[in-house]
Amino acid sequence: MERINALGRRKTAVSRVYLSIGTGNIVINGRDYKQYFPTEVLQIVLKQPLATISAPEGYDVKVNVRGGGISGQAEATRMGIARALCELNPEFRPALKKEGFLTRDSRMVERKKYGRAKARRRFQFSKR
Repeated sequence: MERINALGRRKTAVSRVYLSIGTGNIVINGRDYKQYFPTEVLQIVLKQPLATISAPEGYDVKVNVRGGGISGQAEATRMGIARALCELNPEFRPALKKEGFLTRDSRMVERKKYGRAKARRRFQFSKR
């Protein structure tokens, strides 16, 4: 088997995932995933697709991720891993789809409007 590549997105983060059969190494932007995502919550988010198919140690994952913040990058990577697993074995698809890992989360930051302090926040009203 060669490398399988997939793309994951969340907010403004874009993650390119390269999956191959291996020993369970996860490398993100040339660093170990525990070093790149220091909080345990983000590490769990990252490994959710592998845990769902109950094969966390069977695949090597190499990731290039850009844009967005740290949580958006983690969720984009989760989506990329799930897509790569579906491409590897179509039998994984129902379980991953049920958990919602294959659905692109389309929520984005609302833009700031003119005449407002932020997207919805108005400037303080002064009666006099």
